[in-house]
Amino acid sequence: MIDPRFLRDNPEAVERAVRLKRESADVERILALDQRRRELVAGADERKARRKTESRRIAGIRKAGGDAAEAMEAVRQLGEEIRRLDAERAALEAELEQELLRLPNLPADDVPEGEGAADNREERRHGEARRFDFAPRNHQELGEALGILDLKAAARTSGSGFFFLLGAGARLERALIDFMIDLHVREHGYLEVQSPFLVRPDSCTGTGQLPKLADDMYRIDRDDLYLIPTAEVSLTNLYRERLLAAADLPVKLVGQSHCFRREAGSHGKETTGLQRVHQFQKVELVQLVRPEASAAALESLTRDAEAVLQRLELHYRVVTLCAGDLGFASAKTYDLEVWAPGLGRYLEVSSCSNFLDFQARRAGIRFRGEDRAVRFVHTLNGSGLALPRLMIALLETFQCADGTIDVPRALRPCLGGMERIG
Repeated sequence: MIDPRFLRDNPEAVERAVRLKRESADVERILALDQRRRELVAGADERKARRKTESRRIAGIRKAGGDAAEAMEAVRQLGEEIRRLDAERAALEAELEQELLRLPNLPADDVPEGEGAADNREERRHGEARRFDFAPRNHQELGEALGILDLKAAARTSGSGFFFLLGAGARLERALIDFMIDLHVREHGYLEVQSPFLVRPDSCTGTGQLPKLADDMYRIDRDDLYLIPTAEVSLTNLYRERLLAAADLPVKLVGQSHCFRREAGSHGKETTGLQRVHQFQKVELVQLVRPEASAAALESLTRDAEAVLQRLELHYRVVTLCAGDLGFASAKTYDLEVWAPGLGRYLEVSSCSNFLDFQARRAGIRFRGEDRAVRFVHTLNGSGLALPRLMIALLETFQCADGTIDVPRALRPCLGGMERIG
């Protein structure tokens, strides 16, 4: 959430963010609501002061034996005016809060302007794309031929956008999860957390999914709960409405979860095989840090996610998202895109984002510094990594001419020494 004081002092900057992120928030209306709210507060406070003065005058009149009827009527009228102003203020504040929730975070100064993925800025590449002496197949062809992937049965069971992993396929995914979590815990200093898959609406509001992404989320109406689109929601809300000590920071959490997404806006996008599905597993990294540390933390978190791809010997690139491709709540995001040779394209397997104090304001996550001042933390998160597209890259990169799959060396201990699938 944008600080209302910042909005009042820098409306042009907020309007620019709304324009660059192609949002529909009405900054002028929000400013007008805020101005009216302050007028109502001032009007109520002025009348409360007058009522206090009149009450003292009534006491004096009565002590002197006089008639206080006129003063009492004035106090009664002031009370009615105060109640009316307070009621109008309460209704207006509820409306103002909903409007403020529609304001996106401001892009960082070093985020490139642009409208979409074509305007993202490539920062670096790691490794080289594998060259084949045969025509590489895509992961769906490979998985179905090996009997480790079944999309047709999933469609009969649950509809399109779901999948079964069988045998070595399921074991491979489980091994990847163990490999990634162990790496982040043992070498990168994260605390492993198993978190809920169902959360309350205010938790989704805290991390910025609501109200913006309501159409992309699965909701259980009877219980007023949402299935998480990412463990970011539950992991970040572990500290909701909490005041941390400076010594508690940084907080570094890693968790594995199933993720549930309706993908309402995926029409026209690539959906072959596992590219875009409604349910998948992901390892998530979340950090809570001091404000002055968040820029460096984003670089560190991104390197933590990159380490997974490097250990698995996969070719990838890192891109900075332009403002038009940047998420609603993010100030800056690096996407990690891994090369999938069977599909012939890069696939995003992680978005590493710095939200500054945007989520912390919505979720009420603060800390008390050594100077005793209370401030909002800065929050960051990134996939470390998302499983379906990581599986795509592994199957397609390490395929052999006979349709079998070599297992990356770093992953073999997690698979009991298995060197090949098929």
